[in-house]
Amino acid sequence: MTVTYQDVRAAARRVAGQVRPVALAPVDEGALGTARGWLALEFLQHTGSFKARGAFTFLRGHAEAGSLPEAGVVIASGGNAGLACAWAAARHSVPAAVFVPETAPEVKVAKLRGLGAEVHQVGTAYADALDASRKYAAETGALPSHAYDHPLIAAGAGTLMEEIHQLLPELDTVVVSAGGGGLFTGVAVSALEHGVGVVAVEPERCRALNAALEAGEVVDVPVDSVAADSLGAPRASAMALEWARKDGVRSVLVPDAAIVTARQALWDDRGLAVEHAAATALAAITSGAYTPRAGERIAVVLCGANTDPGDLVRGATR
Repeated sequence: MTVTYQDVRAAARRVAGQVRPVALAPVDEGALGTARGWLALEFLQHTGSFKARGAFTFLRGHAEAGSLPEAGVVIASGGNAGLACAWAAARHSVPAAVFVPETAPEVKVAKLRGLGAEVHQVGTAYADALDASRKYAAETGALPSHAYDHPLIAAGAGTLMEEIHQLLPELDTVVVSAGGGGLFTGVAVSALEHGVGVVAVEPERCRALNAALEAGEVVDVPVDSVAADSLGAPRASAMALEWARKDGVRSVLVPDAAIVTARQALWDDRGLAVEHAAATALAAITSGAYTPRAGERIAVVLCGANTDPGDLVRGATR
């Protein structure tokens, strides 16, 4: 499977009027040294993350092809992809079954049920939920979706970068968190088409894409990070590895401590409550893992906000 710029353009037509256009907030002068920066506030998207774009594209594509069954759709997810799938399924008037690990944050499980999803909590890792979802699909005839490894999903995510480019045609670099690689792939397809560089950021202990680049092939990795609920894919997609190898893409790693600090700073300085996966992108710059050059124009994608903000408030008062 692969994804092309034409796929991203087709996804943009599918999601037009269905998703919230991304908002950009300028970063205070001097915050990035001599670079100029913007925060892409994609956590304001339906269901609280960029995943709504890919989920809607996936279901709309199958609906157009006549391959969306009455049994609906089933997905395994750490939470955000499931939320997006449930939301998109409701808009296509089909049921959604969502399999999540027992360790999924309760805030995400509650939101899934609020969207009308049939929620199954299985095992302690994404792989456990994935196995159970595949059995469910075989038994019920539901359409299996994926949290990140599908061309329609990645193309839908790429519509975010199309919007960023329309707002900032002079952009030099986009910084984005990477888990299994759906968001990274879509963003890279669009960004490289427009001559924009991409920085893919992962936690040091949750580095599926970086490890694949190092090994020269997709490999399994251990997952042990504060951002694992969103970035905890045990392996990157082959599509992500394909695009990560292209000129103009850089892979960097950040420690959990830097992610926590960046997330807290977004709350303390801007009142933005985002999940650790979103803060991972910003941590690349604040930790020094990526140092912008003088005058570089950068957009940092804040990809999701399905988090309990209680620890942020406590952190601000320490």
